[in-house]
Amino acid sequence: MLLNRLRGPSLAVLTCALGALALSACASTGPASSSDSTSTASSDRTMARGLDGWANQDSYPSTYRGLPRQNMALVGATVFTGAGEKIDNGVVVVTDGRIFAVGDASTPVPGGHQVVDTRGRFVTPGIIDIHSHLGVYPSPGVQGMSDGNEATNPNTAQVWAEHSLWPQDPGFNTARAGGVTTLQILPGSANLFGGRGVTVRNVPSVTMQGMKFPGAPYGLKMACGENPSRVYGSRNQTPATGMGNVAGYRAAFIAARDYKAKWDKWREDGKGTPPTRNLQMETLAGVLDGSILIQNHCYRADEMAVMLDIANEFGYKIKTFHHAIEAYKIAPRLAREEVCAAMWTGWWGFKMEALDGIEENAALTDAPAGSCAVIHSDDEYLTQRLNQEAAAALSAGRRAGMDITEAHAMSWITLNAARAIGIDKETGSLEVGKRADVVIWSANPFSVYARADQVFIDGGLAFDRTNPAYQPVSDFELGQPGYGQAAAGNAQGAR
Repeated sequence: MLLNRLRGPSLAVLTCALGALALSACASTGPASSSDSTSTASSDRTMARGLDGWANQDSYPSTYRGLPRQNMALVGATVFTGAGEKIDNGVVVVTDGRIFAVGDASTPVPGGHQVVDTRGRFVTPGIIDIHSHLGVYPSPGVQGMSDGNEATNPNTAQVWAEHSLWPQDPGFNTARAGGVTTLQILPGSANLFGGRGVTVRNVPSVTMQGMKFPGAPYGLKMACGENPSRVYGSRNQTPATGMGNVAGYRAAFIAARDYKAKWDKWREDGKGTPPTRNLQMETLAGVLDGSILIQNHCYRADEMAVMLDIANEFGYKIKTFHHAIEAYKIAPRLAREEVCAAMWTGWWGFKMEALDGIEENAALTDAPAGSCAVIHSDDEYLTQRLNQEAAAALSAGRRAGMDITEAHAMSWITLNAARAIGIDKETGSLEVGKRADVVIWSANPFSVYARADQVFIDGGLAFDRTNPAYQPVSDFELGQPGYGQAAAGNAQGAR
């Protein structure tokens, strides 16, 4: 058994002093950022176009270092690669935290690798949840820690979700027990521009920086539809209508285009004092230059079409529509314009813009060539069962007469999800060279009876259902009924 071969530390309480699970925040402080941000303002001519120097990855760096790992070969399982392939009696070789080889039983195992018997089980990539509010809306939560919506202005593009993220949210632990290895944490959807999201590795950490996915692009959360007009219209403010929403987007990008032009001119000629920084505008300028990806809350097909028109007007790309309940109605256009659509399977009807949802949405959206359908959660409970949500979508598609394999449907929560947030070159599938984010399941992951037995992140064991040493418990769970080592041993990825 794996737990006998991969010896681990003691119970993972979130504190460096106990050395639990070799928390990334304890392993390294990461690269230092400048303590004098004003000293480079007039001399830096190498900044990314549209950005103002301090808003890049080096200013708020990841200190993620990963968990202890060893080279290993998982042998004998049914393997879903996430890239559309199913391998019976497969072999997955992990070397230095990366996928070294994937193949059938004839795949050689390099010397020095621990052989893990996975016969009778299933192996998949780690699940990626691209729409989560864990850490900014902790679970369980109280009003004092409801940090996901900066609902003070229709445009709060200047705020970053990572600056609200509480890494000891117990929801990260239960998501990991459900096979989730990576999450995009987004601000809420009260505003036209809600702020930047952050992509995190689902490892225990005492700091946000210790979870932050190195090199992952930022995403800007936008929201169309009922939310912004309801929030601000009720306060006798604009926007109060869909028309007001669109006018607000356009006005903001007109201002951002002007802001970007001023910075570009200063970079080109270097004359005079650089323009004054504007945190709101530099995020929008990052969208215009393509370095920041649009993650757009948008339910209805007609509103998605309008958002695509706005993107065309200002020359930027929408990366993903979230909560895209009516994506099936415009699936060919989404595929043609290379826009992903993230959705639930069974959530619908809870407000007017969610009225026309169907369970076949993912399957129909996925049908055109080049499409990118994703199953997401937006919920601290559903994130623990995204494999089951994908199974329901697969079943609905098959009932509608569509020929969809399990191997293909696995991409809805793995490779397509990685593509939707710009990390598909690094993770999302069991392909040579990618990060070894791997889940060993007790049964077919599309079965309601399947449980994640072991979860690896960058080849490091992050969760083991049979070993309490690999069942991290937040300080805020200790002593609580239903938590602790005994309860963790019986956990099934749910609370």
